[in-house]
Formats: sequence, structure tokens, C-alpha cells
Amino acid sequence: MRRGLGVALAALALTAWAAAARAGSGGADGRFDTRSSAHFLLHQDVNLAESGGFYGSRRFEQEVLGELERAYASLDQILGLRPPRRLDVIIDDPGLFDQQFGPLFRFRAAGFYAGLIRVRGDVGLTDALARTLHHELVHAAYDAAAPSLVLPAWLNEGSAEWFEWRTAGKRGLSQYERAALVYWASQNALLPLDVLSQPTFARLPGDAARVAYIQSYGMVDFLMRKQGERSLPRFVDELLRSRDLSRALQRVYRLDLGELEARFIAELR
Repeated sequence: MRRGLGVALAALALTAWAAAARAGSGGADGRFDTRSSAHFLLHQDVNLAESGGFYGSRRFEQEVLGELERAYASLDQILGLRPPRRLDVIIDDPGLFDQQFGPLFRFRAAGFYAGLIRVRGDVGLTDALARTLHHELVHAAYDAAAPSLVLPAWLNEGSAEWFEWRTAGKRGLSQYERAALVYWASQNALLPLDVLSQPTFARLPGDAARVAYIQSYGMVDFLMRKQGERSLPRFVDELLRSRDLSRALQRVYRLDLGELEARFIAELR
């Protein structure tokens, strides 16, 4: 997110973090614990009962950083993205995350990227938390590679959804997701390209946001089925070098944006 709500989120996220850091507290357990790895600086504020042990904060931090490093390696391998700087990741206590950031979304958010990765925490590294970290890492990597490039949300969110699920072992749309898209297409309920091409989905109401995320994921999956997964890093590289989405689509997939939309919808009917 780099415009509109993204600017507000960035200001709020950074202001809240700076205030807590100056105070040395502000977290659910009274402080932010910080730990680093090769490519990440993690600040976590989850209300864990103890610092050591199987359910303690140190183990949680090590598990989260391990997951982030695995995601980083996959990011380079699958998308060809390798952020050149260490990335800040803040994991908030879930109650405080909902209180502070919930009002800025019209649907329940698990995390966002606005200059740093900010995620709704849990008492351990759950599958859902791991997927959220992978998802937000894609946004951070795009921003690190081309901070002035405003990507359409269908591509930014669609590739983040695709990467999130691909690294979880899922390849392509599930039967449920495809059935949902087929139904929405039959009801003319798919979102138009101008809505999908906004910089963010954050202002969409819950039902529309659900359609937007699955539809965007479906469009990226369509490209993967057309040319294979190895086409994605070539497409990303072309897009980031040229800063021209139409050129990148034509060079790698031999499609313009209108053709992509039309062929994707045609498959659902």
C-alpha cells in the first residue's frame, strides 16, 4: 500500500512503533522484544506467559525468524525477488492490533505492509500466522525493489496470495475457490478491472474484498497455467525494470490487460 489508506497506515504504524520504542513499553506484556536474523529485524509484542521454555517468547521469536528466512529463500527462488536491506517485522498482540488498526479496514485484517511488515500475532507460530508473514513479505519485497512503483492491487495482492499458498504446498485454486469464481461470474458479480487495479483493496467492504482477493489470485494462477511457474520471475523482473505493466504482460505472456481479463472470465463460463 503506497497511496491513500496506505499512507495513513504507514504513518500510524511508524508513529505507534516509535512511541512504544521511546517508552520502552506499550506492548501487551509491557515491552517489545527484539531479535534479528540475516534478513529480518523482528519486534514482537505478543502476551506470552514466559520468556523461556516451549511456549516462551524466545522460542516464538526463533520460530518466526526461521519461518521468515525460509520465506525469504522461497521468494528469491520463486519470484526472483531478494530485498537488499534487512526488513522490519512487527508482530502485535492480537487485541492491540485489532484495536489500533481494525478501524482502518472494512474487513478483518491479519496484517499489512506500510514501510514495515505489521502482523496480528498469536500465541505461537500457527499455519495462519506463517501464511500471513509469507504474504506480507511479497509486498515488502516489491517495495524494496521499486519503492516508487504503484502496482495494481490485483497483481500485488494476487501474487502475494499465490506465493502465500504456493509456499504452503498448495498449487493453484482450490475446488472451492474455483467454484466461487464460477458462481460469481454466472451472477455478474466479479469485480471490474478498474476496481481491481486500484492500489489497495483496504477500503472494500468485506464481501467485495473476498471477491477481490480470490479473483486476483485466480488471475495470477491463470498466468501460471498459461506459461508455467518459471514465467513469474521473468515477468516480475521485466515489470520492475521497465516500470510498465502492459509491456511486461506482452513480453512474457503475449497478452494485454484486457485480454487477460477476458480470457480469465471466459474460462469461468
